[in-house]
Amino acid sequence: MEEDDNVIDDNFSSDEDNESSSNSSSDGEGGIPHPQWADTASDMSDLRDLPFTGQPGLLVPIPGDNKPIDWFNLLLDTVFLENIIRQTNLYALELFCGPTTTPASRITKWKDLGLAELRTFLGLLLLTGNVRLNRLNDYWKTHRLLNFPMFKEYMSRDRFLGILRCLHYSRVDTPDHPEPANNRSFKIQNIVEYFNNKMRQIYYPDRELTIDEEMVLWRGRLVFRQYVKGKRHKYGIKIYSLNEPEGLMLRFHVYTGSHDSCSGKGHTVKVVMKLMRDFLGKGHSLFMDNFYNSFVLSSKLLRHSTYTTGTLRIDRLHTPPKVKAKALGKGETIANYAQSVMIGKWRDKRTVTYISTQYDNEMVQTTNRRNQKRTLPKPIMYYNSYMKGTDRLDQMVSYYPCERKTLRWHKKIFVHFLQVVVVNSFYLYNMYNSDRLSLYDFRVRVLEDLLPPKEAPLLITPTRNSMHRLSKSMKRKGNGKSVTRRCRVCYQEGKRKETVYYCAVCPDEPALCELGCFDKYHEGK
Repeated sequence: MEEDDNVIDDNFSSDEDNESSSNSSSDGEGGIPHPQWADTASDMSDLRDLPFTGQPGLLVPIPGDNKPIDWFNLLLDTVFLENIIRQTNLYALELFCGPTTTPASRITKWKDLGLAELRTFLGLLLLTGNVRLNRLNDYWKTHRLLNFPMFKEYMSRDRFLGILRCLHYSRVDTPDHPEPANNRSFKIQNIVEYFNNKMRQIYYPDRELTIDEEMVLWRGRLVFRQYVKGKRHKYGIKIYSLNEPEGLMLRFHVYTGSHDSCSGKGHTVKVVMKLMRDFLGKGHSLFMDNFYNSFVLSSKLLRHSTYTTGTLRIDRLHTPPKVKAKALGKGETIANYAQSVMIGKWRDKRTVTYISTQYDNEMVQTTNRRNQKRTLPKPIMYYNSYMKGTDRLDQMVSYYPCERKTLRWHKKIFVHFLQVVVVNSFYLYNMYNSDRLSLYDFRVRVLEDLLPPKEAPLLITPTRNSMHRLSKSMKRKGNGKSVTRRCRVCYQEGKRKETVYYCAVCPDEPALCELGCFDKYHEGK
């Protein structure tokens, strides 16, 4: 069966926010007047002149020497990586001083993470997608069947697992700065905001856009775990994404259930408007499947000079009664028009309902890959043309999976984000390069720069003076805040910095902030 012989439609069910009943108010009418449906397209005449005013293309100079690593670094810049370093070191400090830490724990051997080492860590993490083994420990084994010497050449196993355990990208949750109780996306909020802002700053898309969902596999207990039957991973964390038809991701939003900013009445309308926020009023053409489309959403986007086209659930609110009731023979079609919106129905191998603010119900002839001619409605032809690439990004990420079953949910989101960065930089590289590469070759080129050859094996083995141990003061003031003291090292350097940490082994128990001052104070002791 040819792909373009059928309407591309992931007709799936989701969570409690799934809008499928015309009796529901979940479409969020938002002041849209009740439509008066007509059989003619006279109400559509004003749509032909919506100009596209966007300026597609790269918004910054071509990076560096126009090599794969330059595009990767453009999307994953030093400022973002330094924030990861800062938060990871702070979180490691919390674990290092925790009451459950024993002398045999890996975390007691922590040393501050630096930029070069973080890039090495990311390179090794991405390499696990190219070289697949069932367990992370296997990459450091010396067994003749599992011997990959380059992993231990760049980093010891304990150091890699220690960084993976402490990896953080948002403010560390502490008693003085607790994680917001009603913000489930707190741990990954920086990642989402960084990616969306970065793509907005460096690239503007062409006219046609698509919206789809991705699932990051998660079968454990999680309050906002979703089920989507039409996806490769049916259980997991749902990510809504705005993409170009070829697969380049422009924005994404991680859905966190009932506390999400897009939850509740009008869920799909909120999702679409959030993703389209930077692209309204420019004359874009947005293609979506029947999970999103409704008369209310199409009318709302049209007021923002944005076309919509896609499949429609026949029980959506405001679907024309005549379109609902009409029984069609194969090849027959019917359409009604109101307020510059067309809703139609067409019978091929099955009945398909669709909506468009850009195209009328004209029947057009197309030729498929077998050179067979067929006639279908114009909205369906364009919908199939642009939506057949919606799962391409998810497919390309799946070729080289780096996620591990044992990772916490927010780290799985980070790994997925890292994979998307690779795929996006791959697309951008091929757009602006005559030397086009496959995704595999592009990944290898990036990894060659993240993990350059070494003249001699280098083991990054963390060390710490075992005679001393950084501890955290549990004393509290009357207002409940932690008691702090001036850092001994900072004081000697003329800085006024207070800390809750101290060395419990030294006789005078000097206050020492973070790990850098701790190491500096004990040098030579």
